[in-house]
Amino acid sequence: MIMKRHSTMLLSFLPGRLALQASIRVKHLTTPATSTKKDSEAESLIPETLAAMEEERKAKALKGRSPSVSSSTSKSTSVAELKALGRTRLSLEERKRRRRALDGLGIAPFSRFLREQGLNLERALTETLQLNIGLYCNQACNHCHVESSPKRTQEMMSEEVATRCLDFLRRSPSIHTLDLTGGAPELNAQFRYLVRAAAPLGVSIIDRCNLTVLEEPGQEDLPEFLAHHQVHVVASLPCYEEENVKRQRGSSVYKRSIAGLKKLNAQGYGHEGSSLKLTLVYNPVGAFLPPSQPRLQAQYKEELAARFGVVFNDLVCLTNMPIKRFADHLHRTGELEQYMQLLVQSFNPKAVEGLMCRTHLSVGWDGRVYDCDFNQQLGMTMRGVGAVSAPGGGGENKGLTVFDVQDARELLEMRRPISVDTHCFGCTAGEGSSCGGATVGEVATG
Repeated sequence: MIMKRHSTMLLSFLPGRLALQASIRVKHLTTPATSTKKDSEAESLIPETLAAMEEERKAKALKGRSPSVSSSTSKSTSVAELKALGRTRLSLEERKRRRRALDGLGIAPFSRFLREQGLNLERALTETLQLNIGLYCNQACNHCHVESSPKRTQEMMSEEVATRCLDFLRRSPSIHTLDLTGGAPELNAQFRYLVRAAAPLGVSIIDRCNLTVLEEPGQEDLPEFLAHHQVHVVASLPCYEEENVKRQRGSSVYKRSIAGLKKLNAQGYGHEGSSLKLTLVYNPVGAFLPPSQPRLQAQYKEELAARFGVVFNDLVCLTNMPIKRFADHLHRTGELEQYMQLLVQSFNPKAVEGLMCRTHLSVGWDGRVYDCDFNQQLGMTMRGVGAVSAPGGGGENKGLTVFDVQDARELLEMRRPISVDTHCFGCTAGEGSSCGGATVGEVATG
């Protein structure tokens, strides 16, 4: 497919290697396999994202930063760097940093902390199957706990793994929600396959959408596709103020996000009385906890309606987890210990009951299973006797995969303890935090 002239002009401003990468990705997005309609005049965000990543890399080089594990977990992390250092090594280093931060505060590990509080954390029957179907994304956000970017082209779910996940879903009547995330899940080849196959099963389907993907070439029919299959869109919009979004996500993201919201509204999403549900997601732009979810929702509704005529159903607040890019940011700015102290001091015992790891099952792009999406990104797999590798995984015992368990009942009967670490303090702080937002009501601040 021949790229449009405006895309070529954008690519001409990038260094040679990046221009080639951007060209490949824009062509990938405009392939007929992802859309049944003609390309619009929209330009891809990918060249801009790659250019910003390159500028950040150069800025760090000018500052004389030597290569280290912390720099490798930054926004400019590439697939090659991840492979060279090893994902396990990166995750262990992050965990050591958080552990040292808590040691400095005299705080016990999370598991012991819960026992000292007289609290139990045990898995119940799975109700939500969350699939991270790939780390490829048209953005590279500063807070991203999965370190998605246009460079993450290798970590993509195969059709074999996707089919096995669907089999697990069909055999598990307790599961009422299929939650698709990434990266930008819509840019994965299995996204529409999963949606089409799951829709007749009567489960609620969630698409965790970054909104800008709705503006990508080749995705012109995406709003219509989502509406046709009654997909619940959970869309990221870290603030209704453009400057705050720009700081966290890049210069063009805000305008593209608003344009995406308008497209969803045009399909009927977010309107009162409509069956098409639109949820917005807020996460802080710094090292602080989210405000009251009900209050912020009212503010978002008022501001977006007044400024753009945009409507939505509800808003959820997520706490930034001290892992991956956000952990690297905290480490570089010297705020890690302070942030961990904030999370521990804000511990809310009522939030433990609603932790998503009790009823969620997180499946990675390679088929490995985890207690939650955060554990997935830290490589904290579920362990089990006789566990095998997912197809193509080399045959090592690297934790349970969807090929090791038949259904949610069998998983529960394994009676495995939930894997926890210091990042779990993020889910129990304040009003609590999960993929569904706050887990308890508004907390008094005194």
